[in-house]
Amino acid sequence: MSSILDLEIFVRVADSGSISAAARALELTPAAASIALKRLETRLGIRLLARSTRSMRLTEEGRRYLDSVRIALGALAEGEQALRQHGEGLSGALQLAAPSDFGRNVLLPWLDDFKREHPNIQLQLLLNDRHADLFRETVDVALRFGVPSDSTLVALPILPAHRRVACASPDYLARHGTPRHPGELREHSALLYLRNGRPYNTWRFSREDETLEIEVHGDYFSDDGEVARRWALAGHGIAYKAWLDVAEDVRGGRLLTLFDDWHGESVPFNLLCPHRVQVSERVRVLQAFLQTRCAALSR
Repeated sequence: MSSILDLEIFVRVADSGSISAAARALELTPAAASIALKRLETRLGIRLLARSTRSMRLTEEGRRYLDSVRIALGALAEGEQALRQHGEGLSGALQLAAPSDFGRNVLLPWLDDFKREHPNIQLQLLLNDRHADLFRETVDVALRFGVPSDSTLVALPILPAHRRVACASPDYLARHGTPRHPGELREHSALLYLRNGRPYNTWRFSREDETLEIEVHGDYFSDDGEVARRWALAGHGIAYKAWLDVAEDVRGGRLLTLFDDWHGESVPFNLLCPHRVQVSERVRVLQAFLQTRCAALSR
């Protein structure tokens, strides 16, 4: 077995690209850090790092091994923390990624309440509609709509099925008329979300045994879900949004839902974790908290 220090040195070098920087962070000499890396490579029988006089980078084997080492060190740290805080409140860092619109307008005030309940937890929040790579980025868990594209991820359910709704501002509907059937969306300006650089312009609706796929068009495109919501509030067109994102706007009368006798596309809402060993008590408590809040906001 490799020593924990050897593994920590490897992770530090991989993150900083420098043996000297890793040694300083761990209060070692560069020579001691270099020896530890060689010892680790010798035991494994592989090259983890490709070195030159000017640079250092991970080999393909090193990249694969780094993911496992992060998980192992994280599990050890979690176990040590559980022993230290036995009988005390939850503590430690919790790194969370979330969609931009839900994160800014719904999740942020909720996290204030969560922090009051667990004041010793250090929250780190990443808001971005680009899906964080949970195996490579400094993220413990991520909130995502839809079925995970990577079957190796652990999906902790928040809502098993959450639907999208078509919605627009009263001002837009007063100026352009209110469509009564999803097919009439073709005659309106759609606020389009860009997914992987391509517009998400096929909106799905169902009613009993009938399913419709409507191809929509518009002049407004964005890869940020919050921008589409703001455009809808400003009266620029009709948006197709997750109910959680617009629930408060609908309840406040700022947006109106359309086709309430039809159901928009339904997707799960999950808290994703890269590995089962990283489902800590902090993550479980956050999951339960979000389940309660989302259930209250859902309909």
